[in-house]
Amino acid sequence: MSGLAKGELAVEIADLTVTFATDGGDVRAVDGVSLFVNAGEVLAIVGESGSGKTVTAKTILGLLPETATTSGAVLLGRDNVISISRSRLREIRGSGVAMVFQEPSTALNPVYAVGWQIAEGLRAHGDYTRSQAKAKAIEILTKVGIPDAKKRVDYYPHQFSGGQKQRVVIAMALVLDPELIVADEPTTALDVTVHAEILDLLRRCRDEFGTAIVLITHNMGVVADLADRVAVMYEGKVVEQADVTDLFNDPQHPYTKRLLAAVPYIGAGTLRTQERAAERSLTARETLVVAENLVIEYPGRFGRHGFRAVDGVSFEIGEREVLGLVGESGSGKTTIGRAIAGLTKISGGSLKVLGHEMLGTNEKSFTPLRSQIGFVFQDPATSFNPLMTIAECVAEPLVVHGRADDARAARSRVDELLEAVQLPKAFGDRYPHELSGGQRQRASLARAIALQPKLLVADEPTSALDVSVQARVLELFAELQREFGFAALFISHDLAVVDLLADRIAVLYRGELVEEGTGAEVLGSPRHPYTRRLLASLPVPNPEEQAVRREELRRLRELD
Repeated sequence: MSGLAKGELAVEIADLTVTFATDGGDVRAVDGVSLFVNAGEVLAIVGESGSGKTVTAKTILGLLPETATTSGAVLLGRDNVISISRSRLREIRGSGVAMVFQEPSTALNPVYAVGWQIAEGLRAHGDYTRSQAKAKAIEILTKVGIPDAKKRVDYYPHQFSGGQKQRVVIAMALVLDPELIVADEPTTALDVTVHAEILDLLRRCRDEFGTAIVLITHNMGVVADLADRVAVMYEGKVVEQADVTDLFNDPQHPYTKRLLAAVPYIGAGTLRTQERAAERSLTARETLVVAENLVIEYPGRFGRHGFRAVDGVSFEIGEREVLGLVGESGSGKTTIGRAIAGLTKISGGSLKVLGHEMLGTNEKSFTPLRSQIGFVFQDPATSFNPLMTIAECVAEPLVVHGRADDARAARSRVDELLEAVQLPKAFGDRYPHELSGGQRQRASLARAIALQPKLLVADEPTSALDVSVQARVLELFAELQREFGFAALFISHDLAVVDLLADRIAVLYRGELVEEGTGAEVLGSPRHPYTRRLLASLPVPNPEEQAVRREELRRLRELD
């Protein structure tokens, strides 16, 4: 597919420096970076938020804002992207280099069919009739694994799942046969099984089409699975470059060692689970949540049948216990979490929360219990009011439940909560957009524990965080759980994260509970085929072990 022979230079970055003009002065985001990628090769650029990896990637496509000042060289063939004209840059984008964005929902226009959006690139770069462009769109959708492409080429983005939308975005990038693809966190928001499929697709782009790929990611398992070489960035500089196997087996820079040490792995939580189980066996414990044959259905519209999201699920959560709920999108895990918090009505069976039966309950009878249930949302940026300070956001439950007259009266309690989640109390005067992702998630935890709840529901609280930030938030969650003694339902699609925190793990598949037990039982010797497939799909930060797991996943798929 690529016009370059394997091993030919696809892009070379030489002494790249990028500075942004801000109200507070100039900020140097990239500082003297030099990199290269050959055709048929994957270079992974890793580092935490603010390291400069995405800015470096966007420079390759000339996508930086006008506030950026750039020096150095970014060479695509004979063109230096930094100094070429806008018209030449438009010619290169799509045909020479294309980008796969992190969030396909925002990359795709909701009012146009996906076939039209793919054909748009063809029309911009060539003389295609409508039928020729549509035929090419169908061809590329088939290549990226969209089933029934002839029919679905006329579908709109909302008619595709998250993984399929990411495939459509990759199809848009591939349709003009680019020599280089820049993939910015292409699997971050995806389930672990879909995650594996997207990595397989990118691997095919490299191996079958000879495409060079620059992969931006914070997931070291993805790096081990897909990359040939790795560049580690820290504070705008490349601090280490190495072959992928050498980097994982013998990291040289202290930051690389810290990054790898922060990665959670299966089995890390076994000892902690045993210790906590021994502690709880010494004291009588109250059962806070009991689900028996729980059924939750969403009603159909326009005469259609309803959708059964949860089908006959039974489980318990005891006092001071953490139950990890895992499964892919659509399995029903978030629906169960919302039902426990009284945000979704149940349709059948029984769900008792803090002794209150949720079947047929009304808001008035459940309201007194709300102060005993905390909720940590997946994305704190959207759960915080952007017009309120962090102190006002954290104080909100205290004011709503009558524990304080207003945010000012609650400030001393808010300062205690911020210190409990390891945030300086001065951060209370900042607005949500002034905090990093990890800091916002800490503030979200502070808000969730403000009323000292008996039960906490945490819905994917670390999925969008850098690996080092994720590690700190998970440590904080464990510390708070020990200190405040709340029970928790921890919802995630990352098995290693759940293993680290949970006393027991429950696996959901298509609305049904297919497996439950301790981490050692469920992850050490899984009984259900779906659990085995989940485990095989989880990329691990070890290239040799990941190659074995990839073969195991391929074998399991063939058995399905």
